Amino acid sequence: MRLVERDEQVRYLDRLMNECRGRRGQIVLLNGPTTTGKTELLRVCADRAPEDVRVLRATCSRAEQSLPFGVLSQLLRSDALPGELSARVEWLLREGASADAPSRPDHDAVEAAVVRIVHGLGVAVLDLAARAPLLIAVDDVQHADVPSLHCLLYIARRLASARVLVVLTDEAEFERQHSPFRAELRRQPHFHQLRLAPLTREGVAAVLQGGAGTPADDTPLADTFTADAPPAETSTDDASPWDTDAFFRASGGNPLLLHALIEDRHIAGEPRAQGYGLALLSCLHRDRLAVLQVARSLAVLGEECGVDELSQLAGLDTETVSRALHDMDAAGLIDKRAFRHPVARAAVVDDISPQDRLALHRRAAQLMHDRGAPTMSVARHLVEARHTHGPWAVRVLLEAAEQAMLGEDPWLATECLKLAHRSSPDEQDRPAIRARLAQAEWELSPSAAARHLTPLVAAVRSGRLDQGDRLVLLRHLLWHGRTDEAETVLRHLRSTAGDQWTEARDIERWLAATHPPLARRSRHPLTRGGDIGHLLTPLSDPWWRSAADLGDLITRGPDRQAADRAEQILAETGVGRRSPWTEEAVQLALSVLICAGRPGSAADWCDRLNDPAAPRQTPVRTATLAAMRAEAAIRQGDLTAGADHARQALTHLAPKAWGVAIGLPLGSLVLAATRTGDYEEAAKCLTHSTTDAMFRSRYGLHYLDARGHFHLATNHPHAALADFLSCGELMRAWGLDASALIPWRTGAAEAWLRLGNPDQAKRLVYDELTRAGADDPRARGSALRLLAALGPVSRQPELLTEALDLLEDCGDGYEQARVLVDLCRSYHALDEHRRARMVFRRAWHVTKLCDAGPLSKELMAASGDFSGFGGFEPAPVGADGITSLTGSERRVAALAVMGCTNREIAGKLHITASTVEQHLTRVYRKLNVKRRKDLPVDLRNEGATTERTPLGRR
Repeated sequence: MRLVERDEQVRYLDRLMNECRGRRGQIVLLNGPTTTGKTELLRVCADRAPEDVRVLRATCSRAEQSLPFGVLSQLLRSDALPGELSARVEWLLREGASADAPSRPDHDAVEAAVVRIVHGLGVAVLDLAARAPLLIAVDDVQHADVPSLHCLLYIARRLASARVLVVLTDEAEFERQHSPFRAELRRQPHFHQLRLAPLTREGVAAVLQGGAGTPADDTPLADTFTADAPPAETSTDDASPWDTDAFFRASGGNPLLLHALIEDRHIAGEPRAQGYGLALLSCLHRDRLAVLQVARSLAVLGEECGVDELSQLAGLDTETVSRALHDMDAAGLIDKRAFRHPVARAAVVDDISPQDRLALHRRAAQLMHDRGAPTMSVARHLVEARHTHGPWAVRVLLEAAEQAMLGEDPWLATECLKLAHRSSPDEQDRPAIRARLAQAEWELSPSAAARHLTPLVAAVRSGRLDQGDRLVLLRHLLWHGRTDEAETVLRHLRSTAGDQWTEARDIERWLAATHPPLARRSRHPLTRGGDIGHLLTPLSDPWWRSAADLGDLITRGPDRQAADRAEQILAETGVGRRSPWTEEAVQLALSVLICAGRPGSAADWCDRLNDPAAPRQTPVRTATLAAMRAEAAIRQGDLTAGADHARQALTHLAPKAWGVAIGLPLGSLVLAATRTGDYEEAAKCLTHSTTDAMFRSRYGLHYLDARGHFHLATNHPHAALADFLSCGELMRAWGLDASALIPWRTGAAEAWLRLGNPDQAKRLVYDELTRAGADDPRARGSALRLLAALGPVSRQPELLTEALDLLEDCGDGYEQARVLVDLCRSYHALDEHRRARMVFRRAWHVTKLCDAGPLSKELMAASGDFSGFGGFEPAPVGADGITSLTGSERRVAALAVMGCTNREIAGKLHITASTVEQHLTRVYRKLNVKRRKDLPVDLRNEGATTERTPLGRR
């Protein structure tokens, strides 16, 4: 009989128990795969036995199979036996232990002494049954010792009028073998065989709801979940990973695995190696050895292997492997040669001893290579085996490393290259392998890759490294500030380039934007827009060429055309082949966008490229994008976000690993902390040790600028002036003064103004206005704010209004707040209190949006002196009139309040600029305002969900 659901199985055994209590003995064999819950069903049957039934239990073990009467000893050495019967049984068991027991159950020459002992023990059991109904429960009877099997058969032959229920469990495999014990059982008229199978989905649902098969304490399984973690089957979320279907898929209906999963759900919320994993291992170890061997081979090879591969790896014939796979599938351990959960496979692999695991992977690598398996599959086994078989293995590892880097898996590439470098027999090839290894490790941790730099420099001197590897080595050396060695490599690069003008020029263009002191000024300038298409060679690295182009754009001063080119390069990031220069090109492209006045676009690209859902994000990429995201956020006035991203950059990559590039995230964090008023954090950041090499790269400029603003904010104008002037001196000497990287002149002008030297301040402001022109609204707006402070009060509103328009166009919220604070003061000085009050309210909201604490305090301190303000505490702008706007009008007005230009609004909402103007005209009329700066700041809340903007809500 085949029974599937647990409640059906329990009811059937209960009926047989009742028959036995009426002097109709029964014997039941629970048969099926080892892990279909036979043991658990046996326990449930014993636990549910009525009070008047004596229960005798035994568990057989392969290790005790040679122990005579071992099973009978477990059954009869029990407190349930009366005194005189207990003494008789004890004497018989001692005699049986010393008797010469047969080794096989079909042995014909059983010693007379053993027969008498079997008879005596059998009579003792029947005498015990005469006093009260008896349940004999024996688990894994296939491992029972032979004398105990004879005794069980003795009892089975005499069950016609005995109140005994014998319940045995054995394996499915047992029925395939010739078994006199089973044959004898089948002859008995009161014999029942129950074929067990894993639970169906309905059976799993019943267990989850507390049906048959609950724990021994009768606590419904549904009640084992805590109040804040309800049972999965009650969830209405179809995406919940803990619904009934998920339990069924992971357990395969196997009761042991199911209960382990439920316990894991209660403890950790997911399958655990200590729970689900151990339960699966228990199933495998209880089965025959062939099943365990096949399971281990399957865990090593993976689900795509065939029976032949498993057979060769496990050292078994194909019939045995097929039978083992069938039994594991029937028991719910696997699903079509695949483990049901990654924890299961990991548990099986971890259960293999280290030496055996290495040997398995070694054989698997050879096997899969011989069968022409994919390179990556073979390489993974070689890496796990920590061993190579010959020249073919090194070639496979190198090819796999290349594929892994293309697939953005530097972890695997690193392991492949480590083994290839260690195993390569050719000394001439090892420098090239080491160079590739250094790049793979660099993407994970630049500090870890530094150990390769000295040997690679030696390889350059000896001429054993090609031009491409030298370029990458140059970048790594400069990143770590090892300038002397970098100059050595650079000399070899320049000498090798020789008459190859294009290659030599690209080196200088990249250096001019990143490490300017090492660059030679090019005598052949590249026209804007690029003219390199005809210069590309089949061996050119397009990402290296892009990095050189972008470096040239930064040096010349980015404009709209440069920004478009940068966006084009960023759009190509996910297309085509990656190279060691991809991340460098991405960082330079983002810098071009920021310097060209498109920090919002740069922020969007950072978010897109640093998508947490994207596979295999490397620490260097994540950290670099976070650093660029911080700079973009600060340029937009989103100071809190800027500080958060800068901290993330320093978390994803330790400060030591940043090398000279530490100036970028550290400078952003210092600047953001200074502007939010967290001077303690800013001062702490400035205590980080920096090298002189940082100040010989463009990253040092960011650091000097941030430190200068910190000194200004903490009332140290002399120190601030020194930093700003040093920054300007370096930028002029390096030819970066047109790059818009750092607006050092406005910083120095403000320092001169604090020091009481308006003439010097005015000179720098005019220089900045002349340099910036109309292409840099951010720098021009900041310069106009300072120019207003240097001029008469009567002219300040005009200059500040122009500055505000420029800063709204570029979306710099912090600089907008500074202009509004100054504009509020100027209106008050001119006794225009109504305008002062309106600007005050707007300034208050913008400073709060930027989280610019010092500006807010400055504004409030100034308002206390304003006659007519009287200590006015700014209140939120009411929503009067806003409700009259349509949805489209609200979206347009919200983006306008947040500083977006009409063109940007049109792009974000996918409408024309004229439509934007029409919407704004209607908004002005409904709200009774004349221009965008008079729009209620509260409208910004209406657009919080429209799209991320320069002043995005945090």
